[in-house]
Amino acid sequence: MRLGWKWLIGALVIGLLAGCTNKEEATKEEIVTLKVGAANVPHAEVLEYLAKDIEKDGVKLDITIIKDAVQANQQTADGELDFNYFQHVPFLEQSNKESHLDLVSVKGIHIEPFGVYSKKIKKISDLPQNAKVAVPNDVVNFSRALLLFQNNGLIELDKTKKGDYTVEDIAKNEKSIQFIGVDSPLLVRSLDDVEAAAINTNYALEGGYNPVKDALIIEDSESPYVNIIASTNEKKDDPAIQTIVKWLTSEKARSFFEDQYKGAVVPAF
Repeated sequence: MRLGWKWLIGALVIGLLAGCTNKEEATKEEIVTLKVGAANVPHAEVLEYLAKDIEKDGVKLDITIIKDAVQANQQTADGELDFNYFQHVPFLEQSNKESHLDLVSVKGIHIEPFGVYSKKIKKISDLPQNAKVAVPNDVVNFSRALLLFQNNGLIELDKTKKGDYTVEDIAKNEKSIQFIGVDSPLLVRSLDDVEAAAINTNYALEGGYNPVKDALIIEDSESPYVNIIASTNEKKDDPAIQTIVKWLTSEKARSFFEDQYKGAVVPAF
């Protein structure tokens, strides 16, 4: 009889252990892993900051720092990435057009005011005649840079033009500014060779610049260039991706943007 009780107790213990193991395995199986391509600053930084909270909600992030924006969008369209987080809607639309993709904006997250920086002048009014100014060489951000210069009275653009602007659309340029297209990741480095450069905030931050303090001119918070989560139409409503949206538009994310970047990154929610 005693042996019988011992056997029964042993069986119960084994059953409980097996149950615990199965529960742990089930919990692990419930975790969904999403592959994301993100710019380093602030995109990957805020994702890493929120990663533990996101994982508690059943989603683990596999973050890749993107080096090539066009490739990142192609990888997202091909399913190699579940979503990406580095661009604004005008860039996405241009990328879709040029690469024949059909990516969509899932949600707008933040604005990175676009600014102009220099190692050679302290004020934008000090820009000399025939100054060389480096600007992003992609169509959308090249146009964005020209608009920033126009809004600050440095040039005038063709009022009849619709769509993105190029140097051919400059109607007035009293200082004969030379706008030179440069790959965005190289703009900070280009400051050694030009009088000024129009630089996306994420690259300015990576280069050690504080956009609020160091930019000679900068977009205001009304900028239409909101950085977004982008994915395919099939995946945009996926519960796992919506979990990412929930946390990136949370008060915790808002506090991170405001505390970490001091106005250089503005929440858009």
